[in-house]
Amino acid sequence: MKKMFFAAIVALFAVTTVSAQTPGNWAVGPKIGVYTNTGADGAIFGIGASGRYSFTDNWRMESGIMAICKKFCSVDISADVQYLFNIAPDWHIYPQAGLSANDIGGWSCGINLGGGADFSVARNWDLSAGFKWMIQTAEYHKNPILINIGATYKF
Repeated sequence: MKKMFFAAIVALFAVTTVSAQTPGNWAVGPKIGVYTNTGADGAIFGIGASGRYSFTDNWRMESGIMAICKKFCSVDISADVQYLFNIAPDWHIYPQAGLSANDIGGWSCGINLGGGADFSVARNWDLSAGFKWMIQTAEYHKNPILINIGATYKF
């Protein structure tokens, strides 16, 4: 499990390092979220960061890491592919699918399915809101749903 955790962290930083070669195609920013459907713990709050790399005008990858705050701190690492639909000049909606691993009550991994929306508030700043259904192998916290908001700075 340590190897998977290390590989996910390397992938997160590789997104921002590799994409720096093409100005205007990557973004980074903070996120906060609430994990629901987590059993007896109720909703769990998380705070973290994400990095995005746009392959084309419509396709991008987002990787992120989130610290999950409950009785003890946990971590959630994810990488998702998103397809953007431009519905208005400053609005995008997207479906997403990807992979994730976390240690909410023990290490588990699985796939993510979800969607979200971005709104451009300035030339280089977006506000985002989204949700993910995390289909996981966890014994106690099966298939949490993550609802999050965040901001991204586009380079």
